[in-house]
Amino acid sequence: MRYKAQAPSNIALIKYMGKLDFEKNIPTNSSLSFSLPHFVTEVALEVIDEPVDCWNPLIKPGFLKPELSDKGQQRFLNYFSKLKEHYNVSRNFQIQSASNFSSDCGLASSASSFAALTKCADTAFRELGYEPKDETPLNVWSRQGSGSSCRSFFEPWALWTGEEAHSIALPFPDMNHEIVFLDAKKKEVSSGDAHRRVFTSPLMAERPQRAEQRLNQLIESLISRNWTRSYEIVKAEFEDMHELFETSTPAFTYRTQQSRDVVSWMDRYWQSHGDGPLVTMDAGPNIHLLFRADQFRLQRNMMNQIKDLFLK
Repeated sequence: MRYKAQAPSNIALIKYMGKLDFEKNIPTNSSLSFSLPHFVTEVALEVIDEPVDCWNPLIKPGFLKPELSDKGQQRFLNYFSKLKEHYNVSRNFQIQSASNFSSDCGLASSASSFAALTKCADTAFRELGYEPKDETPLNVWSRQGSGSSCRSFFEPWALWTGEEAHSIALPFPDMNHEIVFLDAKKKEVSSGDAHRRVFTSPLMAERPQRAEQRLNQLIESLISRNWTRSYEIVKAEFEDMHELFETSTPAFTYRTQQSRDVVSWMDRYWQSHGDGPLVTMDAGPNIHLLFRADQFRLQRNMMNQIKDLFLK
């Protein structure tokens, strides 16, 4: 029998960076994200007559040929082993996975991957007659594999505080997401390493308070439908996170000159038009844009301009 599950990526507007507990992925501050249902990972599980579990790429039309490093495979398998222990599973499995978007370049591929693996394992184990030791929510389990994956269980908005995430009702549930894809190269500094290195930044001491304050401000601005204020908060938040990277010891950066140029162009666009998308960056050089549903014409014109100016 073959079991399958999918999970989306998500883009955080209030960021998760820095951990209180690295083993359990407990964040230093709350985070707020928007689901990206067009960026998904699919996981397939199949019982095998082998002495150990194994990972293999999933070949699927429309999905990229997965390239998972030995370290990445082991991370996946170690987490799966913990899930098996929780469900008292004695059988071994072949795990296959693939995403329809690039990994390790700031698009939250681990979030969708671990969420999909957790969903698939829960379905497979229960159908095979295994029951968990307790009914710990799946997002709590998934968080232990990849912190931001706990937000991929909820659409469209997810709020992660402490050990658990949940959905949150906010306006703009049908925003359109675009990505200014500048660089698909794998990151030189992994997100995991970034979580550790930011503690060497002098800006980190007050970072949790700044993030929590922005979270409250952003929720308030979204509820009041103050789009301009939301843009300002989201921009300040991702710049705060990147300044942590650039003031760490040793300093590192994900921002390229091209990504800086695009963000500056976006700022000028907002100033001249009085409207635009929410703009953010994750731990990578690529830029995420979120447009309101009524901004279809603006979205089309802006993306054409960006393509002409930056993506030739």
